[in-house]
Amino acid sequence: MKITILGPSYPYRGGIAMFDDRLAEELVSEGHKVETVTFTLQYPSFLFPGKTQYSSAPEPEHLKITRALNSVNPFNWLETGRKIAASRPDLLIVAFWLPFMAPSLGTVCRMVRRNGHTRVMGIMHNLIPHEHRIGDRQFCRYFVRSLDGAVALSGSVSRQLDEYGDSLPHLFSPHPLYDNFGAGIPRDEACSRLGLSPDSRYLLFFGLIRDYKGLDILLDAFADSRLRGRGLKLMVAGEFYGDGTKYHSQAESLGIDDDIVWHTEYVPDGEVRDFFSAADAVVQPYRSATQSGVTQIAYHFGRPMIVSDVGGLPEIVPDGKVGYVVAPSPEAVAGAIADFYDGGDTERFAAGLAEEKRKYSWKAMCSAIMELFGSLKTL
Repeated sequence: MKITILGPSYPYRGGIAMFDDRLAEELVSEGHKVETVTFTLQYPSFLFPGKTQYSSAPEPEHLKITRALNSVNPFNWLETGRKIAASRPDLLIVAFWLPFMAPSLGTVCRMVRRNGHTRVMGIMHNLIPHEHRIGDRQFCRYFVRSLDGAVALSGSVSRQLDEYGDSLPHLFSPHPLYDNFGAGIPRDEACSRLGLSPDSRYLLFFGLIRDYKGLDILLDAFADSRLRGRGLKLMVAGEFYGDGTKYHSQAESLGIDDDIVWHTEYVPDGEVRDFFSAADAVVQPYRSATQSGVTQIAYHFGRPMIVSDVGGLPEIVPDGKVGYVVAPSPEAVAGAIADFYDGGDTERFAAGLAEEKRKYSWKAMCSAIMELFGSLKTL
């Protein structure tokens, strides 16, 4: 098949770009002809809360990536849509994660569908965003109505599509593993690479730091008396999206700043394995969630997880099998951490992680895409 992927890709960084590039690699490996169309401008700089939108990694080999779409220029949307329509791919796969992108992506999709040949499929990372803004629902509806079908990466997003999709054909296929970071390394080596003492035990909070991810909950939990005197350290690894001083002030006021390892820069791909290899477990005390790429990195490295009972996280992290699912409160998170170190569940969790991770292959994702495409061809 001739397939075009529309969404973030190299030279942009982040989980969605990583997903699109890895999906393209898998589709190429299955014999499809794949081109990725990405942005010339993704976010205007004044709307982007991080330090840079761009990756410092080498360009992916063997992928055809074209920069074409400007997210804020309607004339460009029409031009991009015409070019993709004229190239007549059998399938256009469009990543969706944020209502801000709905006007540009939805307009391109509408133009491509007019060629009478191409089927247009959304890959739905999120639908309703974690941080709500006026107009979100209208923008999301505009995008969803531009599609022939959609693959939801979590059950919660699939249920949202039931509400927004006007009977849009869709299916749920869980977010595959991020398996592009290489194998794990011995714990002592990882600690050495990060400048950490192997005598301490480390928990990991990983990824872009945004309010809905609940780092403040985890800091309060870390100050719980049940966790004191255990030699525990918390690694916070990821870039602040917003004001980070409040978290530093919170740790200082709680008297735990010496127990926090702050690495508040974007973590390059080549360093991801160091953090996961040094950690005993990964903690995600999110206030809201659909699915999370962080859980799929944890699966890849075989690290147990402590996650909040919100959104799609309980679907991906079976409680008691690969970790703990708890309420997003300091007391519940602290209790799970204490149980983890007291319970001796390492072997049970290791077996559960090995079993569960088999569900999250890129081949399974491609099979879901082809299954849905097959049903759309008959419509």
